[in-house]
Formats: sequence, C-alpha cells, structure tokens
Amino acid sequence: MVSEKINEIINEQINKEFYSGYLYLSMSANLHEVGLFGFSHWLKEQAREEVEHGLKLLDYLLERNSYVTLKQIRTPEFAFKGVKSVFETLYEHEKCITNSVMNIARLAEEECDRKTLNFIEWFIEEQVEEEQQVKNIIKRLELFGEENSALYLMDKELGLRE
Repeated sequence: MVSEKINEIINEQINKEFYSGYLYLSMSANLHEVGLFGFSHWLKEQAREEVEHGLKLLDYLLERNSYVTLKQIRTPEFAFKGVKSVFETLYEHEKCITNSVMNIARLAEEECDRKTLNFIEWFIEEQVEEEQQVKNIIKRLELFGEENSALYLMDKELGLRE
C-alpha cells in the first residue's frame, strides 16, 4: 500500500490525465469542425494516450492495494483562435502535467517509496517526449505560418499518426 500522500497525489494525477484526454478531444472536435481532419485525428490519438495514462495510474494504485477516488472532470476549453493557438494551449498544458508528474517523483523520493519512484519514471520520460512533439509542431507552424498550403501538408502528415 502507498502512503496517504502518495495515494492522494496519484488520484489527482488520474484526474489530470483524464482531463487531458477531455481537453484534447475538445481540440480535436474544434479542428474537425474547420476541416483539419489530420490535426483532429492527431489530437484524438493524443486524447486516447492520455486516458491510457490515467488508467495506468489507476491500475498502479489497485496493484498497491490502495484506493482510487475518481473526481469530477472539469469542462475543457473549446474555443480556439487557430491551429497555433490550439497547440500553444496544448504545450502549456503538457508543461503543467510534467510539473505534476515531477511532484509525484519528489514526494516519492521524500517518502523513500522506491516502487512509486520507479513507476513514475516512465511518466517523466513520456512527458519529455510529449512536450517535444508538441513543440516541434509549434515550431513548424511558426516557420510556415497558417497558410492554406502549409496547413494542408501538415494536416495530411498528422493524419497518418497511428
């Protein structure tokens, strides 16, 4: 069983991961409505990944004979001002998630909970990768702008995500 503090912070992270999925679905729907189906697909896949992260955390608590407390997921933002705005919002959100995961690692270190520290390392690596993916998309949007042809090519490429 994990400590009460570890249990609480992981339950909070579960909620944050499920919220991330919800937020990315709203972004996906927003871009789908304007006809950017590849961007929409990429974000929907990202939403699935975030939900999987939440489930992985949930399973960890259950495996450690700890309790899961699912809380209400807040309503995500839905209106965005263009593709770059979507990905800038996504990037800022991912940085907050990274900080949250790092807080779990710090607490696990403080409590000498090696099992949780080892478990959370996977999430730290995942966050580094996710931030970089989003930052790369933003860099390309800054470089090429939101011109029709540039968006078309990026939309086509992002639609290939599996």
